[in-house]
Order: sequence, then structure tokens, then C-alpha cells
Amino acid sequence: MATIDECLEALDRLAENLAGASGELRGVAAPDRSLSCHVTDLDVTFVGHLREGHIKEVRTVPGTPEQRAEIGLEMTGDDLVALVDGKLNFARAWASGRVKLKAGLRDVLRLRAIL
Repeated sequence: MATIDECLEALDRLAENLAGASGELRGVAAPDRSLSCHVTDLDVTFVGHLREGHIKEVRTVPGTPEQRAEIGLEMTGDDLVALVDGKLNFARAWASGRVKLKAGLRDVLRLRAIL
């Protein structure tokens, strides 16, 4: 089971991937949206803001936050690490229910292109 620190490192790598996006992917990574990632096995949520291709202002909240983010992800810590490391396919994990995503259709399509 991934630790909170490993999950934070995975989010940092995701932020680096977003910041390093170029061309068409850069436009996909650029939306200004609130973002949350609930790690179910640790029962914590990482809350931040996706802005200019970076995840900013990340903080850890116990359980699930009261206010819903514009882009909400839910998965285990191991799945978060595997997703960011490229070992877990986002579309397959989402279709099978391993990764849950609450977002508008446009944001779903953007995330598919990034992850």
C-alpha cells in the first residue's frame, strides 16, 4: 500500500508531466480547475488547483472534502502511483471502476489525453 508521501511524490511527478507538456498536450494541460484526488485506502484527499499546466496549492485533507472540486479523482494509493508511472492505463482503469472521475465531459477528455 502506497504511503501519503509516495502519493504526494506521484502528484509532484504528475505536475512535472503537466508542466513539461508541449504542443497540443500543453493546451490540454492548461485549464484552470480545482482538483481533488481521494486516496481510498488511506482515506485522505489531496486538494489543489490545476493552473497553467501545474498543480498548485496542494494540501492534504482527512477523508473527503465537503466542497466538490471541478475535477475529482478517486483511487487507491497504489493505483495513483501506477497511473503516474505509466504502469496503469487511465482509460482501462476508469472503465473498470478502479479509478473514479467526477468532471465535466471536456475535462474527462483532457485528462485522458494527459494520463
